[in-house]
Amino acid sequence: MHKLPDGVTFIERGWLSSNNVLIQDTDQAVLVDTGYWTHAHQTASLVASALNDRPLTAIINTHLHSDHCGGNAHLQDIYPLIRTFIPPGHSAYVDAWDAEALTYVPTGQFCPIFCKTDLISNGDSFSVGHATWHAYSTPGHDPNAIVLFQERDGVLISADSLWENGFGVVFPEIEGTNAFDEVDETLKIIEQLNPRIVLPGHGSAFTDVAAAISRAKSRLRQFRENPEKHALYAAKVLLKFKLLELQKVKLIDLIAWANSVRYLKLLQKSYPMNSDFDAWIFNLCRSLETSGACEIDEPFIVNSN
Repeated sequence: MHKLPDGVTFIERGWLSSNNVLIQDTDQAVLVDTGYWTHAHQTASLVASALNDRPLTAIINTHLHSDHCGGNAHLQDIYPLIRTFIPPGHSAYVDAWDAEALTYVPTGQFCPIFCKTDLISNGDSFSVGHATWHAYSTPGHDPNAIVLFQERDGVLISADSLWENGFGVVFPEIEGTNAFDEVDETLKIIEQLNPRIVLPGHGSAFTDVAAAISRAKSRLRQFRENPEKHALYAAKVLLKFKLLELQKVKLIDLIAWANSVRYLKLLQKSYPMNSDFDAWIFNLCRSLETSGACEIDEPFIVNSN
């Protein structure tokens, strides 16, 4: 276990929910990201335990993908006075609750309606205890994403901008927007910050940051040289995410769900590995089975963790 500064608690979750980071002192308790909605009660329980039942005073979302803000609504119900900070790019869509623009409809995912009270933007900072955290804009995976860096102790909350082995799907690429250059710029920002320890959005905390950045750059080069590889990766991530949520489902029902997911349709249309959509989805499921991510026991497909 990597040693963290006093007042910082890293809560590692399974891949359906993002990790949570709790930053607290005697007066404040700030939770960075809240996981997926199906785990909202578990998130609340974990946070209450870490707080010893003191109140949570703020939520900060690094970005608004469903696995990072799905617990917002439940925590807002529990803590009515809580402040909720989001990056500014999707602020209007939260106010109007546009589930399409917020990507919940095109990914085939769900997020309960929540309210924002404040924005957190590139260059903003906040202090908890004797430490100050700075927000940096890190587009690529999501055009509005931020990371949070505490310079005194070299702690970076990287969300999906950097994992120990790669980074999150570059979602703008699915929509046809070139964003690989933004991933590269984000990796350069993290490299310049030179953190001592990284608390990622998924997976374990890590300290060999240089090696992680090197792996991420290698992965980015592969995606640039072969965009079809990124498309396949993105499609498998969307399917795996649904399997993580459902655990067990009839294969025919999963394929029916896939037919309703606009991002999967875009991926298959942009990179027509198979002219028949249903056959393409079935082949992706077989590929997931080969990698150990699921088991197909017809008529069912079952998640494997």
